[in-house]
Amino acid sequence: MPRDPLIGIVGKPSSGKSTTLNSLTDANAKVGSFPFTTIEPNKATGYLQVDCACARFDKQDRCKPNYGWCINGKRHVPITLLDVAGLVPGASQNRGLGNKFLDDLRHADALIHVVDVSGTTDAEGKATRGYDPLHDIEWLQDEIRLWIEGNLQKRWGSIVRRHTATKSPIVDTLQAQFGGYGSTAKLVAKALSTIRDLPPLEQWDNEWITTVVKAFMAFKFPTVLGLNKIDHPDADKNVSKILLKFPETRAVVQSAITEVFLRKLEKQNYIKYESGTEFVDTLEDLGPESGLKPLDEKLKQRVENIRDLVLFRFGSTGVVQVLQEAANVLDLIPIYTVRNIQSFTGNSGSEVFRDCVLIKRGTTVASVARMIMGEVTIAAVEGVGGKRISLDDLVDNNKNDILAFKIVPNGNVTV
Repeated sequence: MPRDPLIGIVGKPSSGKSTTLNSLTDANAKVGSFPFTTIEPNKATGYLQVDCACARFDKQDRCKPNYGWCINGKRHVPITLLDVAGLVPGASQNRGLGNKFLDDLRHADALIHVVDVSGTTDAEGKATRGYDPLHDIEWLQDEIRLWIEGNLQKRWGSIVRRHTATKSPIVDTLQAQFGGYGSTAKLVAKALSTIRDLPPLEQWDNEWITTVVKAFMAFKFPTVLGLNKIDHPDADKNVSKILLKFPETRAVVQSAITEVFLRKLEKQNYIKYESGTEFVDTLEDLGPESGLKPLDEKLKQRVENIRDLVLFRFGSTGVVQVLQEAANVLDLIPIYTVRNIQSFTGNSGSEVFRDCVLIKRGTTVASVARMIMGEVTIAAVEGVGGKRISLDDLVDNNKNDILAFKIVPNGNVTV
């Protein structure tokens, strides 16, 4: 199986990062309203909601995933989340253990920046009132940039000398430096292609280095803003300011603590709740036949407040949507591998679409095979209806996204 895409959850202390992690997973990350509650990074498996292929073929009742779950054609596919301890201004100079926290992010494929839009915590996560969260978005990106720039500047003299002596392409020279962040030469080339009038590397001054690092960050660490604590009365004005200041940045309003609370009530059988929607039903809504337990007056009032202040206003708590947006910036799509392309079953039984992985749109079928099975020799690839598919074909939604790989004899695996 390929490595799950890794989504880093970042932000200042007490912004709601660990609560966001808990709302997306079954993890129980330590949470608290004081700085540096999280010291070691918390890694957990989240679940991305996608429209499952089973609904296309009216086989929802037989869809039994090996990993995650599927309910009525809504599939929850595993994706790895990393909650990194809160960053503070000066992190790139190791303030607040900043270098350690930044280093934890190096293999993230995308970032969810959890922003406290209530304005009730300052830049270091301490309680306050009236703080402008615009500052958090600006300084956090600067700290990541300064961290990468600092690592580059330490070796810049030797980098330039080696680049000149070996007459290497700029892409190769930079990939040798950026490879430690999990980049590829293709990614570096894409980043450089966005910079106009880029001079030869040996002529770069500090300003050009900053320009290159910013371009690299845009591809290596695409970021979604999770505008958290939207149930607070000061949130609306801050959300508006952020959306106006950063119109090109993807942003989702969310209330992670509300999602955690609703999931807890559902587990305790007080409510029926469909995560990612505005639908919450109680015993009063569904009647005794629902089997739900009655809410006391305090809980009943809290559920009503959640409906009014969050669910009916915004359509959901937002946490499902923020993860979906992170998958969108990575252009991830679900790919289903089956043994029998006619029935969509696996090695045994009548269950369908047992295996599903998240793959970047536009990946070749050959690359999908290597990511899933390693270095094996493919005899043939079949798509829906038994159609033969070339290894050079690309995967996309509803196109080459259901595959059966046939391996040559003694090729170890048939999927």
